[in-house]
Amino acid sequence: MPRFAANITWLFTELPILDRPAAARRAGFQAVEFEYPYDIEPIALQKACAAAKVEFAMMITPGPNWSGGPRGFAAVPGGEELFRKDFERALKITRRLGARHINVLSGQAHGPDALDTMLANLRWAVKRAPHASLTIEPISPIERRMSSCGPTRQYLDTFDRATELLGRLNSPNVGLLFDAYHAQVLTEDVLRAWHRHRDQIRHVQISGCPVRNEPVDCAIDYHALFRAIDESAYAGWVSAQYTPATTTEAGLGWLHEWARASAV
Repeated sequence: MPRFAANITWLFTELPILDRPAAARRAGFQAVEFEYPYDIEPIALQKACAAAKVEFAMMITPGPNWSGGPRGFAAVPGGEELFRKDFERALKITRRLGARHINVLSGQAHGPDALDTMLANLRWAVKRAPHASLTIEPISPIERRMSSCGPTRQYLDTFDRATELLGRLNSPNVGLLFDAYHAQVLTEDVLRAWHRHRDQIRHVQISGCPVRNEPVDCAIDYHALFRAIDESAYAGWVSAQYTPATTTEAGLGWLHEWARASAV
């Protein structure tokens, strides 16, 4: 069975943030990710994760722009200073939390200058933090994120563009964040996308599709995807990132089903 993590930006929102790691652990998750731990004391969150005995899997840079401005600078020409400033901030928090990955948002940009800018920024980031694990994420143009970020359209809006960037970067420090929702929307065949990009995948996220609720009864065959994950050499986390249809606890039947199946 895949190793499941809970995105506590989206799940367990009925609870204060510092109570969510323990709730996730009680529910059966072994790790958590929190997209934007910028407005909370990192030590307090790290202690909450340690007390719950869950790993902190991933966070995002840059932090959210609540005023409606850009949400990502890595591919934006002229945004290099902003990227470095935000990356330094994320790196400091990552070290305190012991986060496994930093997901780097490309931002809204187009054309060859955007690719060159993102390559330069990631090369700088790899040199600045040679031991950090960075991910980039292909995000569908029609995305309507239900998280705090709101609607967004990123430069990395195809898998081909992301893999071209990774090929040119050629760094073991940077890989793909494989969001099954985006993979299905972008390719219409999530399983084929998994097999095609498996060697570059560092982190996985799951949800329903086309509605981003629980990963059940939807356009994605998660039984097939989870079997493919089990049969591969993938050893990372599979993180639940969705908006519960009702409450988090009421919608966790899919997780309990997989836990029972693995015990047989």
